[in-house]
Amino acid sequence: MHQARQHQARQHHNVTLGILTLAGSAFALQQTMVFPALTTFKEELGASTAWTTWVLTGFLVSAAVATPLLGRLGDQFGKERMLLVSLGLFLAGCVGAALAWDIWSLIAFRVVSGAGGALFPLSFAIIRDEFPPEKVKMGIGLLSAVFGVGGGFGIVLSGVIVDHLSWRWLFILGSIPVAASIALVHRYVPESPVRSPSRVDIPGALLLSGALVTLMVALTEGEGWGWTSPLLLGLVLGSAACFLLWGFVEARSSSPMVNLRMLAHRPVLLTNVATMVSGFALFSCFVLVPAFVETAPGRGYGFGATATEAGLFLLPSSIAMLFAGPLAGTIGRRVGSKWPLAGGMLVVSLGALLFATAHDEGWHVYLASGLLGLGVGSAFAALAALIADNVDALEMGVASGMNTVMRMIGAVIGGQVAAALLTAQTIGSSSVPAESAFTTTFVLSAVAALVAAGIAVSIGTQPHRLRLEPVRVER
Repeated sequence: MHQARQHQARQHHNVTLGILTLAGSAFALQQTMVFPALTTFKEELGASTAWTTWVLTGFLVSAAVATPLLGRLGDQFGKERMLLVSLGLFLAGCVGAALAWDIWSLIAFRVVSGAGGALFPLSFAIIRDEFPPEKVKMGIGLLSAVFGVGGGFGIVLSGVIVDHLSWRWLFILGSIPVAASIALVHRYVPESPVRSPSRVDIPGALLLSGALVTLMVALTEGEGWGWTSPLLLGLVLGSAACFLLWGFVEARSSSPMVNLRMLAHRPVLLTNVATMVSGFALFSCFVLVPAFVETAPGRGYGFGATATEAGLFLLPSSIAMLFAGPLAGTIGRRVGSKWPLAGGMLVVSLGALLFATAHDEGWHVYLASGLLGLGVGSAFAALAALIADNVDALEMGVASGMNTVMRMIGAVIGGQVAAALLTAQTIGSSSVPAESAFTTTFVLSAVAALVAAGIAVSIGTQPHRLRLEPVRVER
């Protein structure tokens, strides 16, 4: 009787997927909605360009740190519980950002919002625990697609808001789906019965946080500070020291925050390397397209687009992602997830090459944007599925979290390489980027995507199993 009541209390997996999709969309929107508004923040809050970029930088750094930490805590104390914590911090940050009184308070609240980044690995882990085996990859595919779709629509929506409303509406509107997600997760998403029987690894958490913070700050500020400046080199050395010490501590811990053997497991290692390379290829393209189309045609390229029109150029990409993610999950279930990853990165490479060689007409950009979306949607879904295929259920949260961090690191590197090229290659003595700066970056993205495709083909499926048995918690 008790088991029957327990079974009835668990919602249908489609209900769970719908709620997780709403939460994922809210985070993806907030990640990119600030892009078109950075200039507005600078003007209205009286901030420098360097500190204005920290509205985005602080969010990324916070997400990179919170993602593996909350993912591991979810493995230990309950994924639904940590998902609510992540969403709660995300909502607090959105509300605070809408009420921000200066650039410092806005940055601080964006740092709080970054904790919402953990909702993706936690959601992937919930899908693996709750869904029928034959539905896991499709569920992961849809949620992965939402990450890209939401990001694309975030730029489109942000352009409309920036052109017609106050920037505060970026965060007011963004907080509504987050609040709805909290209520729905609490009411309908079941707590996973699978727990990792270990204690919190505080030294490991602090060292990993220090390593990620210093690395992300160095990557995001390198262009402004100078890549050979003493401050930046000090941060890089500090990050390397933290990573080395973290590895030493984790290898000797009885309850490590991250199982280093799991990270070194060949399929997991190759998947994470492919993730970082693909993050480089994808983000450098997404960053450049708005800047390219907003350039006045008198410079020899561009379309003089407004913020709203620039977002519309990425709309085909967002729509394509929505279909590519679930399709990649279906294909991966039949032939293995490495093939939609390899195919997706080949399509990304084709889209990037099209951006580089054909961009004189608007339809050229729309076509390349659609191809990019198809490839990105397929790749994101396949990467998450490969992690699920190759790690134990007890480590799904932290494994997915580390994979998300690798994508963030690749994305930041891609964005910084793009920024460096736009600064180095200008028209005459002006600060306007030359057309060659864009084409060079698009070609680099195409090459990186090809490398990721090659890595994908070599990924096998060999599940890494823990010696510990899962602890199943009765509801």
